[in-house]
Amino acid sequence: MSARGLLIAAPRSGSGKTTITLGLQRALVQRGLTVRGLKCGPDYIDPAFHAAATGAPSANLDSYAMPDGLLGRITQDAIEAADLVIAEGSMGLFDAVPGPEGHTGASADIAALTGWPVLLVIDVSGQAQSAAAVALGCRVYDPRIRVAGVILNKVASARHERLARQGMERIGMPVLGALPREASLILPERHLGLVQAGETADLHARLDALAEAVAAAVDLDAVIAAAGETRLPPAHDTPPLPAPGRRIAIARDAAFSFVYPHVEAGWRAAGAELVPFSPLQDEAPPEHCDACWLPGGYPELHAATIAAAARFLGGLRSFAETRPVHGECGGYMVLGRSLTDADGVSHGMAGLLSVETSFAKRKMNLGYRRAVLQADGPLGLAGATLTGHEFHYASIVAQGEDPPFAMVGDPHGSAPAPAGSRRGLVTGSFFHAIATAPSA
Repeated sequence: MSARGLLIAAPRSGSGKTTITLGLQRALVQRGLTVRGLKCGPDYIDPAFHAAATGAPSANLDSYAMPDGLLGRITQDAIEAADLVIAEGSMGLFDAVPGPEGHTGASADIAALTGWPVLLVIDVSGQAQSAAAVALGCRVYDPRIRVAGVILNKVASARHERLARQGMERIGMPVLGALPREASLILPERHLGLVQAGETADLHARLDALAEAVAAAVDLDAVIAAAGETRLPPAHDTPPLPAPGRRIAIARDAAFSFVYPHVEAGWRAAGAELVPFSPLQDEAPPEHCDACWLPGGYPELHAATIAAAARFLGGLRSFAETRPVHGECGGYMVLGRSLTDADGVSHGMAGLLSVETSFAKRKMNLGYRRAVLQADGPLGLAGATLTGHEFHYASIVAQGEDPPFAMVGDPHGSAPAPAGSRRGLVTGSFFHAIATAPSA
């Protein structure tokens, strides 16, 4: 089995591509197809929704942070297990950061790399024929890609749809569907994006409703026909990140859930075993493990519960005496001395690092990062370079006395700055690692 593929993208964020992607995925599964989802860019949340919609694993494809060999491996794994890949873009189709051709983080890079045609979702609210000018611009802006058609979203009336279609006819752009504005089809959100799939009430009923709406408004046969053959980049089996241990205790619950699927898959492929435990259930890292990983997530929403989890905190401190512990973003906050919640209440954390963080003093930090490790640790030797991403609202109110985990820069030319903390066998940073990169 070698699947054809299609990239669902949009001219800008907020156009409705996630809900339409999920509706398409679910509707095509209900037709009897084996569908796999993929997500462009460094997004933790959408792949879990893809997995729920399709009943199959999803993963990320990131042209900035991933080398071609890793992109090839993830793509190959998807097409070998499906009839059709419905991938979802991020932000606007061409939104990117400075980088070499094809490695800018743009969704268009993934369309060009895989050969998948683009199906544009265009929010036509507040416009009609003018939407065709936007679609035309997307079609000609990047000669590497092909726009196969559009889906009109947030259509106000039959007349509105007719006028928008007239504009598309003028430029010869196929319209594969038109969805009316319908608030009940919007998935719930919070400060880092959608509420996670595992926390969304009646998720499968919502997905079925999306599928019903999309099937009624979109020509599914035309969507299937628009998919293109996959142009597979060379794949390699090197793990994207070094496995921190052979048996990795990994926190997994509503407070700790941001783990890239390709990272876990790479660790397993390298022979590591992942052993989940729940800090919110006051579970300590299992003693038979030789490393502990605290992912990002939403500890700021559960700070009081974590602070009261004596078995978890005590077990974590004991574990860290003899084995490596690493925390990413939310996990880093929990490794620190304190976490102040949105109400300004300070909660004691593990105290394994000296950092103090606050969700009351919010500032959005967002973007790709390149990190050079400052000491040997679970993610590599001193001097190793990692690519990754940062997205959080919490602030550091006191860095403390620990030396930095890494020197971190961004694609925009900012001077590398110390980031994160390390003490003994414990390391942590707001930086989410995606892959090992060649040294600069």
